[in-house]
Amino acid sequence: MPRLAKIVAPATLVLAALVAVFAALAFGGGADPLLLVDPGEVVRYGLPVSKLLVNLAGAGSVGALILVLFALDSAKPEFGRALDVAAASAAVWTVASGATGFFTFLLVYNQPIRIDDTFGQVLGLFLTSTELGQAWLATTLFAAVVTVLCFAVRNVTMLVFVAVIAVAGLVPMALQGHRGGTANHDAATSALFLHVLFAAIWLGGLLTIAIIRPLLDRGRLEIVLRRYSTVALVSFVVVAVSGYVSAAIRVENLPNLLSPYGILVLVKVAALLALGVFGAAQRRYFIRRMTRSIDSAAARLFWVVAAAELAFMGIASGVAAALARTPTPVPQVPASELTDPTPAELLTGSPLPPPVSLQNLFTMWNIDLIWLLVCGFGILFYVWGVIRLRRRGDSWPWHRTVLWVAGLLALAYITNGGVNVYERYLFSSHMLAHMVLGMVIPVLLVPGAPITLALRTIEKRSDGSRGPREWIMLLVHSKYFGVLSNPLVAAGLFTGSLWLFYYTPLFDWATTNHIGHEWMVIHFLLTGYLFVFSLIGIDPAPNRAPFPIRLVTLFATMAFHAFFGLALVTGTGLLLVDWYGAMGWGTKAILDQQAGGAIAWSVGEIPNAIIAIAIVVLWSRSDDREQKRYDRKADRDGDAELEEYNRMLAERAASKPISRQ
Repeated sequence: MPRLAKIVAPATLVLAALVAVFAALAFGGGADPLLLVDPGEVVRYGLPVSKLLVNLAGAGSVGALILVLFALDSAKPEFGRALDVAAASAAVWTVASGATGFFTFLLVYNQPIRIDDTFGQVLGLFLTSTELGQAWLATTLFAAVVTVLCFAVRNVTMLVFVAVIAVAGLVPMALQGHRGGTANHDAATSALFLHVLFAAIWLGGLLTIAIIRPLLDRGRLEIVLRRYSTVALVSFVVVAVSGYVSAAIRVENLPNLLSPYGILVLVKVAALLALGVFGAAQRRYFIRRMTRSIDSAAARLFWVVAAAELAFMGIASGVAAALARTPTPVPQVPASELTDPTPAELLTGSPLPPPVSLQNLFTMWNIDLIWLLVCGFGILFYVWGVIRLRRRGDSWPWHRTVLWVAGLLALAYITNGGVNVYERYLFSSHMLAHMVLGMVIPVLLVPGAPITLALRTIEKRSDGSRGPREWIMLLVHSKYFGVLSNPLVAAGLFTGSLWLFYYTPLFDWATTNHIGHEWMVIHFLLTGYLFVFSLIGIDPAPNRAPFPIRLVTLFATMAFHAFFGLALVTGTGLLLVDWYGAMGWGTKAILDQQAGGAIAWSVGEIPNAIIAIAIVVLWSRSDDREQKRYDRKADRDGDAELEEYNRMLAERAASKPISRQ
């Protein structure tokens, strides 16, 4: 039974997915003959099928790696088997990506397959010079690298980098979907990436457990299933929210749900809801019954539940692949194809927002789902940790919770609110976001002591696997963290990145490219957090610099920061002439840039002053604690240290010869 079921469960996934994709293509018209030049049935059906295999194989690779990193024991056979699943999935991912790129080429160029130099040259031009071709070439290369590394790497820590490469391989896939119209390009891209990533973690994790099941006894199966169930719950929430955002952009209104595209969306939603019911039943009922039943009954129950879940996942995956080829009820019109596009629409894909006002800054929104979910989960897990501490009778300062929640709410506003609306159009708005991300938000988050809270609330593992607590401990005690948390290094990264970012092509990339924008937010947030942590952090660190060094470092950083702001205020050269200078605002772009310099000069100094006060307070408290420690020691030993010092002085005085006049 185990050998047969081990084959039947993955086969159920693939079979259900294939049936779903063909049915959805037939219903939605995604494989209908094209009106002008038809590439043929092989291409029309081969493209969505190969894309389906890309999705399934990518999920198998990513899901297996996540399970290896957070749920499995590296000393047991389950670890190696899961890595074999990741490697095999990545190999299929590589071949399927290459096939999808080839089918895409045949669809776009409508070239008959020939074995000659001309065909090869046109194919090479497609893969290296067009956005679609480059995306599929990158996906294929990422998958190939993951395949090799999954066979070669067995160190758990190094596998983190393999998992990062695998996740990066999903990015080009997310960029190729229906990314929304001119006004929703970035929001749709973020939603699609989250949808693809967490669906992969969810599906791939379950597929991996089904394959390694024969290596797990009942006790071990319960542990692994509970860990996977937690990951699956988070994945369900993210997939549901991101799916809703994607559908809202493409369907737009309720009547459009009756279109073929809308009905397929409803089918996918039904499959997702069924999976949610399975997940809830698994957490509350199936896991307990599986581990309490006799071996044969437990095995049968596991395979029945796993096969049913994989079947619904296959249906959802098949419908998703068909949706990518189904026309949306809301036309997706690029800005270049508009009748009379404005300069802003040609540059950003969206029209200019209304003029800046205090009301618009707090009532207009430009949703970035990635950061909205990061902030939501950050608040949820932090509050859950505090509640868990209090339930067991431990205390946690209330002000830490307030500061942490305030910091994440500020992050949610900066990445989703009015400042984000104007950030791509006005340099001053961009600089305000930079200052808040790099200075204000870290000053709120660092005193929240999230690492200390996590170490006090997350259970320690003893089975050889690494959970969140073990990964945090590894990070905190690493020499790399010790170097990065040194005030001089952190200050160098913080100030040096200002000049490197704004006076190199990085600024252009971060302004004009959505991936670059996400990188910019992460970079500003991390460098600011490291800088503030090195000065006033209360979480554990390998070493702490003396307080005088912290103050000197802060004052030097303030000087560099002021000089940077002054350089922008007095500068007469526009940083991005072909972007901010061509946006079409009624005001001069250079004046807005100088206003941004004033923001960098003024807004950045307020958090610096708060940090300076905090350093002085921490220094004073440190001296008080040292004095109290010395007093307690003196009470215990009768101030032996002082007595010894006085005795030494007396001996020196007695041995010193008396001078005679």
